[in-house]
Amino acid sequence: MSTTQFSPAVAGALPGPEWLVRRRVAAAEQVAASPLPSAEEEVWRYTPIAKLDFDRFGLADQPGGRSPVPVPFCSTMADTSNGRLCGVEIAPEAAAQGVEVRPLGEDDAELAATVDVDLFAGMNAAFSVEPVLVRVPPGVSVEDPIVVRHWLDADGGAVFPRLIVDAGADSSVEVLELYGSADVDAFVAPVIEIRVANAARVGYLAVQDLGPRVWHIGSQVSHIGAQAHLRASTAALGGDYARMRLDTHLSGRGATGDLMSLYFGDGSQTLDFRTFQDHAAPDTTSSLLFKGAVDDTSRSVYTGLIRVRPDARGTNAYQTNRNIKLSEDAWAESVPNLEIENNEVHCSHASTVGPIDGEQLFYLESRGVPTETSERLIVAGFFDEVLDRFPVVGAVPAVRDRLQAKIAGLGGHAGERSDEPGRGHRPAP
Repeated sequence: MSTTQFSPAVAGALPGPEWLVRRRVAAAEQVAASPLPSAEEEVWRYTPIAKLDFDRFGLADQPGGRSPVPVPFCSTMADTSNGRLCGVEIAPEAAAQGVEVRPLGEDDAELAATVDVDLFAGMNAAFSVEPVLVRVPPGVSVEDPIVVRHWLDADGGAVFPRLIVDAGADSSVEVLELYGSADVDAFVAPVIEIRVANAARVGYLAVQDLGPRVWHIGSQVSHIGAQAHLRASTAALGGDYARMRLDTHLSGRGATGDLMSLYFGDGSQTLDFRTFQDHAAPDTTSSLLFKGAVDDTSRSVYTGLIRVRPDARGTNAYQTNRNIKLSEDAWAESVPNLEIENNEVHCSHASTVGPIDGEQLFYLESRGVPTETSERLIVAGFFDEVLDRFPVVGAVPAVRDRLQAKIAGLGGHAGERSDEPGRGHRPAP
């Protein structure tokens, strides 16, 4: 993908330590030699990737305003604006424990791993201006959540936020990442690296509420050590086409990874999730629960893979994706997969796509609840199972309010049934 806006020369001109500049240039050269992905590739199947036109975007070169989203329950926070770090506040008690929230520096080369899952992760490596590091020393428990807010208001701008969460052995921390924008035509390609050392406990929540003309293609890569526990969650509510790939590597014996997401598409949105639960060590556990709703002409895509490697005996892995179609013209695709190379495991997957449950709707209507109100109550209750499992409990009320605003737009067609229960339907086993 050769363009003047995203060239090795542009990458080499970005500020930063020498090792980071060298890595940017190498990544930009690889990007320039790589083609754009195609929907003919399995991992990009069902997507509108052919509509992506990089000629209309350029690297955002000036910071703008800060995120207007208030976060009253935290005192440690980093803000980025148009891809540039514009403010950091660290609570005195966290600073006294050695907690760090800062840009990558001269001595951090080993912390910035290469994430090469796709072209857009490569673009992030080349054009991320100020990667943010959240580092918790071994044995430290951080009481309040750490918040990283990203704001985009550059029309035609492309930004590449990068967050590295490095939780030391036997540490504990919760991290909230917020993505928001003005109503701009823009492109966002974030990368999140989460490293959970042995016996550490990390809770992570990303809330994506970008404007309706923003393309979002992100990657989250997690490595979980022995006896460590990661609870990683996402709320995807905004964007035009918004995609998140989640690679979760359970690499230490007894590692646990819990993955939870909710998404709600309306208008002409497409919300896309690709997940990989990679069990590489014995006695590891992963559970995945993704729930989504699609209204109007919106679309959702979920494809997931549980992989159990030969040495991962004693694996317990579960994968569940549930979708509600709220209009005849909405579309959902759900494709779970298993790849198991060891016999001593417990693995299962379940996937459904369909309209609102007719029995639930009838129950409420028979007790005098109007149809539209019944539909909204059922859809709101559908998401409670995920919301109740989110880490960063202080953020849940705001996510619930944003969901309610979307649910309030239902127009009384959610209970309509068609001859087919929804494209991509996979009955639960």
